[in-house]
Amino acid sequence: MRGAPEREQSGPRINEAIRVKEVRLIDETGQNVGVVPKLEAASRALEAGLDLVEISPDAEPPVCKIMDFGKFKYQEQKKAAEARKKQKVVEVKEIKMRPGIDDHDYDTKIKAMKRFFEEGDKVKVTLRFRGRELAHTHLGMEVLQRVKADSETFAKVEYEPKFEGRNQMIMILAPK
Repeated sequence: MRGAPEREQSGPRINEAIRVKEVRLIDETGQNVGVVPKLEAASRALEAGLDLVEISPDAEPPVCKIMDFGKFKYQEQKKAAEARKKQKVVEVKEIKMRPGIDDHDYDTKIKAMKRFFEEGDKVKVTLRFRGRELAHTHLGMEVLQRVKADSETFAKVEYEPKFEGRNQMIMILAPK
């Protein structure tokens, strides 16, 4: 019976996993020692009580640094977590309107759109027609053109007003 195959280690190779004859060594103080045999580099790391970590495996010869690998991994995890925290996923928020929308309702919808743009989100403006409103699609186009004109100072049109299906028009706006 065979055991499970060894998994390829993710991240930089350390200590015995480095399989080259010579490495370009950077010591624990950050000084460039130069090209040394891998065995000498490993013994220096052992004397210092630290690990030999392959920093740049693609270089010729590979660049290795003497450092505490546990501390290095911890710092990398912290950097990755910080990057994830700062990342903003752009969402598409939807604002629904009707062709005969009243001025006050329209102003409320524009205010909500401004808030979405300040948060960095995109806005999909959906204009739905019902019954006899379908005979007056030009009124819907006028409402979307008004939205476009009123929001041009803080948003840009990403998808021009256009029919989607039989009874609704859509337009997508993105923050400037």
